[in-house]
Amino acid sequence: MISRDQALDLLKAQNPDTNLLYHGLASEAVMRGLAAHFNADQDLWAMTGLLHDVDFPMTQDNMAEHGIKAMELIGPGLPEEGLYAIRAHNTEGTGVEPKSTLDYALRAGESVTGLIAANALVRPGGMEGMKPKSLKKKMKEKAFAAAVDRDRIRECEKIDLELGEFFQIAIDSMASVADQIGLA
Repeated sequence: MISRDQALDLLKAQNPDTNLLYHGLASEAVMRGLAAHFNADQDLWAMTGLLHDVDFPMTQDNMAEHGIKAMELIGPGLPEEGLYAIRAHNTEGTGVEPKSTLDYALRAGESVTGLIAANALVRPGGMEGMKPKSLKKKMKEKAFAAAVDRDRIRECEKIDLELGEFFQIAIDSMASVADQIGLA
């Protein structure tokens, strides 16, 4: 499997904008936290999170290719379950349906990063002291972080994670890398 350094180099080689790079790093952290919760392979889940949007700079205008082109870039760097999750994270574009815990974790996990980051940016303390309760309130405000797909976040329930518990895992995970993702 691809090493973290190799994965980060691959991601950076696609010339992502800063926000996309931060999103990859945040997704990596959330996926590592979710893997720990599920007693799954933390390195596989984290690298799947880090690389899930590796092809976005070249596919952002053709979402049917987003997740598919990533296969060419990653090659044999991830096991098939990671590659499948990357394709399934964009079901709407690829038609690849999520089926495993990893698939749903990636869909929910990468989506929640935007909600948490937006919340951190409007809070005086940033990530410090953020609680699931505040995220639940923000979920109801459709204008807040409007691009964040709330239905995808709620897919955490398909893997038996209650929304508040999912939020806590994601908050803790992103707080651990806040200095690397512009939220410190």
